[in-house]
Amino acid sequence: MNRSEREAAVRRIMERTPAPVPPELYADAARRGERRLRQRRLARRVLWLLACAAAVAFAVWAAEAHPWAEPPSQTTPPVTDW
Repeated sequence: MNRSEREAAVRRIMERTPAPVPPELYADAARRGERRLRQRRLARRVLWLLACAAAVAFAVWAAEAHPWAEPPSQTTPPVTDW
């Protein structure tokens, strides 16, 4: 099949009338799309809530534990009675 035959075949396919679509198909697709959007919106809100809760939990832990401070050395005894 050369290029002109392929182009003619594509034109014949594109010029055909499309198959009839059932009338209830649009309503079903719209309902499914709306449901999917609601589910995505809910999932996004839940993930943001979890991210905020994790940030608050980390801030509280960091305020209490002071992970940036170096722990006191335990290798030498404390110096007393100079």
